[in-house]
Amino acid sequence: MSKAFIDLFYLAAAVLFILGLKGLSHPRTAVRGNLLGSAGMLLAIVVTLLDRRIVSFETIVAGLVVGGLIGVVMAYRTPMTAMPQMVAVLNGFGGGASALAVGAALEEALKGGFVEEVSVQFTVAAALSGIIGGVSLTGSGIAFGKLQGLIKERPVLLWGRHAINLVLLLVCLGLSVWLVAEPTSSTPFWILVGVAALLGILVVIPIGGADMPVVVSLLNAYSGLAAAGHGWVLNNSVLIIAGSLVGAAGFMLTALMCRAMNRSLPNVMFAGVGAVVATEAESEDIYAGRVKAASPEEVAMLMEGAQRVVIAPGYGMAVAQAQYAIQDLMNLLESKGVEVEFAIHPVAGRMPGHMNVLLAEANIPYEKLKEMDEINPTFRQTDVVLVVGANDVVNPLARESDPSIPIAGMPILNVDQARSVVVIKRSLSPGFAGIANPLFAADNTLMLFGDAKKMAMSLVAAFK
Repeated sequence: MSKAFIDLFYLAAAVLFILGLKGLSHPRTAVRGNLLGSAGMLLAIVVTLLDRRIVSFETIVAGLVVGGLIGVVMAYRTPMTAMPQMVAVLNGFGGGASALAVGAALEEALKGGFVEEVSVQFTVAAALSGIIGGVSLTGSGIAFGKLQGLIKERPVLLWGRHAINLVLLLVCLGLSVWLVAEPTSSTPFWILVGVAALLGILVVIPIGGADMPVVVSLLNAYSGLAAAGHGWVLNNSVLIIAGSLVGAAGFMLTALMCRAMNRSLPNVMFAGVGAVVATEAESEDIYAGRVKAASPEEVAMLMEGAQRVVIAPGYGMAVAQAQYAIQDLMNLLESKGVEVEFAIHPVAGRMPGHMNVLLAEANIPYEKLKEMDEINPTFRQTDVVLVVGANDVVNPLARESDPSIPIAGMPILNVDQARSVVVIKRSLSPGFAGIANPLFAADNTLMLFGDAKKMAMSLVAAFK
């Protein structure tokens, strides 16, 4: 196949990638966008395999079969509530694959393989791909561990971590210069990948679990840049285009989430927010004698007399897998003439759109899901707000200007402005930010203590 035909098919694949991203911007077109992006990737793979530079199809087919089987098993066995972990794993695989593929290409090039010379462009792209791929691989692994509960979710603040990370970064840059200046051995590249992998661990482990959406999005951008670097190494245009699209989309999403939390990216990455937890005495000052517990029967009576109910889901709903019970509750309320909507905070859960995905899984109409800016002005006209496992995203302390409050200035769901608020939560323990929540002790708040799924089912039973 001639280079002109290859480039033409690569261009078609790139157009499909762009159309796929466009489709993913709205739930109504998301399935079509996913199919278009997948078709673009399939086209790119087939054209690459037909390129005359492919040496052995046996190894490629074996890899496709093994990888495909692993992917199918992971897709079927992973529940929707564990999608953040899946995304983190796939980010790590992407970055690690780019680093390994670049290393293999470098080894082949040094043997006089498919490139005429090991140019400066080749080694610079290899070094960047090695650094970014190594950081993405292990950083995503730590993110997966925190999201899965295998690693302590709260920030692990190592002594002198900033100085250690700076030293590791300088070592990576030094190894990169060595590789570019003397491209006669692959040794500096593999050392570079190892140091970058260590850097990925030390950068991500001081970040708390609730900031993992930002971290996963950033690592997704990194995996895209690693793929683009891989494309420069192989002089492959479709890899460069796809990697650049992923990188740009990841960085934009990261910026949007930081803005939603009113925090800068350096604050998310290096401040260790959530490491300090409110003491029992500090919490007691807010909660003492003010918290009112309620039973499912009392809450059912309250909701039955309402005209409008807003449900604000959070990570607790995901952990308890309560979305189907919430759907049953919604159906019962609507059967009694109650208007029901859902208030979605941009960073609720553990990945962008986490709540949207879970509620869509339960077949809750997308039109009922209202973004924060749309729903906030309506809370004053709401009879009852049901908060399901959310904490920091409904904490009124975010309105304070005190810089000692970790979430100061963060836009929140103004649920406290409703006539009545019911909070389903296991206990009064602080959220990720480590601070007490005055909402739990507000005059118009009732606490329904327990597992989100069990409490939602109890509410349904009380209605029936």
